[in-house]
Formats: sequence, C-alpha cells, structure tokens
Amino acid sequence: MSIRWAYAFVDRPREHFAAACAFWTAVTDTRLSPLRGAHEEFGTLVPEGADACVKIQAVASGAGGAHLDLCVDDVPAFAATAVRLGADVVADLGALVVLRSPAGQSFCAVPWDGESVRPPVVRGSRLDQVCVDIPPSAYEREVAFWSALLDGWESLPGSLPEFHVVKPPPGLPLRVLLQRLDEERPASTHLDLACADIPATRAWHEELGAGFVGAFDHWTVLRDPAGGTYCLTGRDPRTGGLPPA
Repeated sequence: MSIRWAYAFVDRPREHFAAACAFWTAVTDTRLSPLRGAHEEFGTLVPEGADACVKIQAVASGAGGAHLDLCVDDVPAFAATAVRLGADVVADLGALVVLRSPAGQSFCAVPWDGESVRPPVVRGSRLDQVCVDIPPSAYEREVAFWSALLDGWESLPGSLPEFHVVKPPPGLPLRVLLQRLDEERPASTHLDLACADIPATRAWHEELGAGFVGAFDHWTVLRDPAGGTYCLTGRDPRTGGLPPA
C-alpha cells in the first residue's frame, strides 16, 4: 500500500515543551500552529510555501524521543498490513491507528491530507531522517519489517555495517535509518538532519540552545534545549545521500 506522505514527530517532556517548540521551529524555519489536543499537547511546524512534515508533542512522562507518522489513503488497511508483518496495535482511534513495530518502536498510520510539497533546505541543513535505534537481537527482524512495510521504498545497506537505509520515492520528505545498537536495550528513535557543513550547523544550533554530546567521523550528536538528542549528519541536504567520496 502506497505511503503518500510522512511526518517526523518530536516528542518532548511537557515541562520543556515550550523550549522544544522554540528550538525546532527555529532550526526548521517554521512557525508553530495553534496547539491542539485535550491538553494542547500537539503542534505542527508549518513552513512557508510548502507542506509540513514535522510535528511536535508534549509527553507526560519519560525523556521523550521521536516517532514516525505514515500518511496513507486507507488507514485500516495499512494498519492490517502492518499487523500481518509483525506490528501490534497500541490504540485504534478510528481516524488514526497507533502501532508498535516488532522491536517495540511506536509509529502511527494517519490519513493523507493532500501534502505534496517538501519543505526547503534551511541554512544548509534539512531534517530529513528518522533513525530507529534497535537492540542487536531485534535488528534483522526490524529491518525486514520496515523494508516490507514501506512498500515501494528502496531498502539497502548503509555506509557502515550497523546501518540500513529505507529511502522513499522522490518527493517524500523523510527517510528511515535503522541502526543496530551495541547493547540490548529497548528500541528508541531520534531525528537526523542532513548537513552540508556540520560545524557551521552545530554552531548555529548551539547559539539556539543546543548542547554538544559527541562528534564522530560523519555525524555529530547534539542535545536540544528540552533534553532530546539528535544528530547532524554529513549528507547532501537536497538529496539525503552521502557526498561523493
């Protein structure tokens, strides 16, 4: 079943929600929609002249993280396919279904609302990837699950043995990176930005309140003002691909 659009959800603790909203609207050059939900816990990061692909949520407990919303024409049918492939239903809310992957990572099936125009690159970077961090015992099954669920996307090994990439067709805003962890712990998700110049993007994000966590050969880990970690990765922000060797 074809996926028509996707949203990256930034999930952050309620006590730091305002700081998270201010930071993520700044780094994506968006404005925050009016908050919605029973506790005003949901917002959309709205770009100028394009369709949104990032939303933000205040969570009542835990450190937060991220999750993926997949927009489809037929939510019940897509949810049924996900279950057949190994997912569990967490909540069927009618208009949307909350699911859990075989490794335990939550994601949602939601109705497509006609989104089609991808937001632009912002100061040499673009939030374009949802990375699922997977314990070793669940990695192979999780790769098989996402590769099958994201029908029509290109599933291929990443640049390192612990990575697997599932790339969308042209025009869709988000890729999925599956990362095998070195330890057995619950699956989690973080967000990645493709950056033409990691040091420059890091400096800008630190000016906005991010904190440095660690630097590696091709990516840098930062912590946003709400305490959530994310990565700046050395990929082409226009295409999402690695730069030429």
